[in-house]
Amino acid sequence: MSAAATIQPPERRLSLLVTVLAFALPVIFVLVPLAIFLVYSFFSVDQGTIVYAPTLGNYVRFFTDPIFLPVFWNTIVLCLSVAVICILLAYPAAYFLTTLRGRWRYALLMLLLVPLLMSYVIKIYAIRSILGLNGFLNKALVALGILQQPSTLFVFNMNAILLTLSLLLIPFAILPIFLSLERIPQTLLRASDDLGASGLQTFLRITLPLSLPGVASAASFVFVLAIGDFLTPQMVGGISGFTFGRILYSQFGTAYNWPFGAALSVALAIVVICAILIGERFGRSRGTSI
Repeated sequence: MSAAATIQPPERRLSLLVTVLAFALPVIFVLVPLAIFLVYSFFSVDQGTIVYAPTLGNYVRFFTDPIFLPVFWNTIVLCLSVAVICILLAYPAAYFLTTLRGRWRYALLMLLLVPLLMSYVIKIYAIRSILGLNGFLNKALVALGILQQPSTLFVFNMNAILLTLSLLLIPFAILPIFLSLERIPQTLLRASDDLGASGLQTFLRITLPLSLPGVASAASFVFVLAIGDFLTPQMVGGISGFTFGRILYSQFGTAYNWPFGAALSVALAIVVICAILIGERFGRSRGTSI
């Protein structure tokens, strides 16, 4: 008797319901909002009222206005820098975790992931207090003689956004890299050691290549989270720390120009989708070629 024939009617209905929900939820909560945003991006606003007549005016404004494209590119560069910093800091931490044995490995991993359970706003305020004029960083640099007096280099500018986003998003980079490192077969490492390879050779020839899919996932994950964040630039960016997320927020929350905000969101969504596809493609190619 086949397995399908042994499924009882209630179980079959439950299975059908789960299948329908699995397809319906992404459609309702992801594809439908994206489609609405795409449609709204072709409308316009006249004296505070949305004009439901198709136009390319929003996209023409985005590509021709001297403000939006520079901010767009600067935000992409900023988020790429955040991804690079997070990878450089997260990889040694994840690698160290894999060297631990027993419960210490997962206990330390949980400690590193505890910040994810905290309020996002509270974390930003805490980091801002560290980077501020009277914060710990300035006091430490002055005490060490590196600075003569507290500097505004770390607060209310792009540097503050870079540092804050990096600190906030490091846990999101540690986890995929750790999982990738943990999945490396120990037999390969022992075989490399038996064949006389040094620790550095084993790392460069086996560990690093096999962990690159996790690095790609972490980089794309951090980049997507950073480029969609408007709260951090709003709280630590100041006047000179203007990012594309803040422009989006102003269009929806202050200017009430939803069609133009939707057009900007479409441009941002294209970048996010490209980042996810590049990360997934890179991770898959590295995973299959090694």
